[in-house]
Amino acid sequence: MAQPKRKNSKQRSRKRRGANRFVAPQLARDRSGELCLPHHVNPTTGMYRGRQVLEVQ
Repeated sequence: MAQPKRKNSKQRSRKRRGANRFVAPQLARDRSGELCLPHHVNPTTGMYRGRQVLEVQ
């Protein structure tokens, strides 16, 4: 098997592992007070930035 030419530093390994961290989605409250993803249409109400953009049945 191939062998590494040099030892990886602790800093290099930790930088690589730090990029794979789980990040919880950031939620924002819309005008009705409901939580939804920012810059997305609210699927339950069909509202985006205070305007009705989808007809919800």
